[in-house]
Amino acid sequence: VTSLSGLPQWEVEELPVEDLLLFEVSWEVTNKVGGIYTVIQTKARTTADEWGDNYFLIGPYFEHNMKTQVEQCEPVNDAVRRAMDAMNKHGCQVHFGRWLIEGSPYVVLFDIGYSAWNLDRWKGDLWEACHVGIPYHDREANDMLIFGSLTAWFLKEVTDHAEGKHVIAHFHEWQAGTGLVLSRARKLPIATIFTTHATLLGRYLCAANIDFYNHLDKFNIDKEAGERQIYHRYCMERAAVHCAHVFTTVSEITAIEAEHMLRRKPDVITPNGLNVKKFSAVHEFQNLHAMYKARIQDFVRGHFYGHLDFDLEKTLFFFIAGRYEFSNKGADIFLESLSRLNFLLRMHKSDVTVVVFFIMPAQTNNFNVETLKGQAIRKQLWDTAHSVKEKFGKKLYDALLRGEIPDMNNILDRDDLTIMKRAIFSTQRQSLPPVTTHNMIDDSTDPILSTIRRIGLFNSRTDRVKVILHPEFLSSTSPLLPMDYEEFVRGCHLGVFPSYYEPWGYTPAECTVMGIPSVTTNLSGFGCFMQEHVADPTAYGIYIVDRRFRSPDDSCNQLTQFLYGFCKQSRRQRIIQRNRTERLSDLLDWRYLGRYYQHARHLTLSRAFPDKFYMEPTSPPSTEGFKYPRPSSVPPSPSGSQVSSPQSSDVEDEDEDERYDEEEEAERDRLNIKSPFPLGHVPHGKKK
Repeated sequence: VTSLSGLPQWEVEELPVEDLLLFEVSWEVTNKVGGIYTVIQTKARTTADEWGDNYFLIGPYFEHNMKTQVEQCEPVNDAVRRAMDAMNKHGCQVHFGRWLIEGSPYVVLFDIGYSAWNLDRWKGDLWEACHVGIPYHDREANDMLIFGSLTAWFLKEVTDHAEGKHVIAHFHEWQAGTGLVLSRARKLPIATIFTTHATLLGRYLCAANIDFYNHLDKFNIDKEAGERQIYHRYCMERAAVHCAHVFTTVSEITAIEAEHMLRRKPDVITPNGLNVKKFSAVHEFQNLHAMYKARIQDFVRGHFYGHLDFDLEKTLFFFIAGRYEFSNKGADIFLESLSRLNFLLRMHKSDVTVVVFFIMPAQTNNFNVETLKGQAIRKQLWDTAHSVKEKFGKKLYDALLRGEIPDMNNILDRDDLTIMKRAIFSTQRQSLPPVTTHNMIDDSTDPILSTIRRIGLFNSRTDRVKVILHPEFLSSTSPLLPMDYEEFVRGCHLGVFPSYYEPWGYTPAECTVMGIPSVTTNLSGFGCFMQEHVADPTAYGIYIVDRRFRSPDDSCNQLTQFLYGFCKQSRRQRIIQRNRTERLSDLLDWRYLGRYYQHARHLTLSRAFPDKFYMEPTSPPSTEGFKYPRPSSVPPSPSGSQVSSPQSSDVEDEDEDERYDEEEEAERDRLNIKSPFPLGHVPHGKKK
């Protein structure tokens, strides 16, 4: 059923959540390892609002996480309480509480180490269930088996005491998959969902620089997994996929991968979302951009002291962030594009400077001394300027009180001039500004630094592209760049994520929600999602590089043109584009994307309990036929804007003001996204 707003809807009878229990199982519940933590953490509020006290998360117990993230309490649900008591009596340690995140969901945490004495017996259970053996030296796989066995045991105890309530168990990734396999082998009366966020073998193959997507149907899966010594893990993942009533994955591109790697086509695509917080003032996010940009400019002043011969008001900040996977995350193609961008800006004698940050954690000794010195010199200059300003202001004030125009030659004495000259001399440096903020342990073989040496981006005066590698996650307590990641993103102009392997891609999604344009690819789930939803993604600040159907060199040229086009935009054009980018955030809100998970739960209940739950045969929710419209106003995108060269970036076209009506365009965009939940009605038993 298509709504009047143009957004596709589907009608399905509302689930009687009072008669159901929903358990979501993941190794990353209260335990941050990667992106799945973000998925579960951000989705919790929407799910808890819908399911109330019948929603539980299951994860591993770690003492530090328990102390800092979980408020212990007694379970209200009788089945859960009795299941915990039964397991604790038989030599397990099961902890319960509320996870202190939005939605405050209940969590059930298993102490893995406390139950390790059962490992050999549980290895035998897994072998009997699916003939998968786990080698003793694979510590991680052994931990996952203990976690999965405890999960299956817990679900059995719950179903024994559920008193007529039906149980849905949703398992994330291969780490939780053993629990699903054992639950199905023991014929527990539960409905199961398995979600893969990235196939295990796919990540390994892409990391080996293999032409993955063009050879999906040619891989000998068993041989490839065996050669990488992950065959037992691959079998655990594939067994979970085939045992689940419903199999889901996060994007169309990962669905294609899963069909070849795991030999099952996903039943539902469940895109990842975020909790979108709207500001009461429409342009508040623009004010935040200006505020945090000023803090990044302060860092740049210190880092480039002695070489600060470029205008910071005409300087753009680009960044790439994520795990240090040089090829998978696209750092290789990004650096090559920066070399070509540097050539274009120099050839056209552009006055635009680009400072690029690489926020990718690597092994380091400590901060670079030269980098710390730069920040110290900047602070010293700031203090000197303030002291001179105070003396100048006092003398000026006294002169005006006497009714005199002060002699500007006498208002600063010789001591003041000496102080200022000493400050200027302190900014002299013989070396170039460093390309990294830390001392790298493996400097000579580091992929990013090796590529920087090859392409020659050493932050020299003639370079219009400057590079800074920050091999550590950002923190507000850092003495170097004291900013949280969210603050840093808001202060930048463009996020660049040209990934080759990215099942979803939270980094460009976070940029979009904060109103910051980003570069992604058609091999990332986010890029495919935006291509499907938005008629002209570039106009909304989503640049999608074709890495699937083009050669690496062509992809690199396309990325270079995107970056060069962005540099040619005027300040006003960038503001218009940020407004459009921020309006796309509704597409990424869990209130909208959570419906895909609703559909998966309906489907698994109808398959697990066909006599009690019937679902009309229907295709999964899709957005076919819906497109976020192309803005009718100008500038549609950098490539189509009025500005023809970087030099004229400050020149505004008078006609643009007439052709661009922001409020009218924003209202048109708002009509295309409606809240999927009727916010006024809260079913019985749910949180209000």
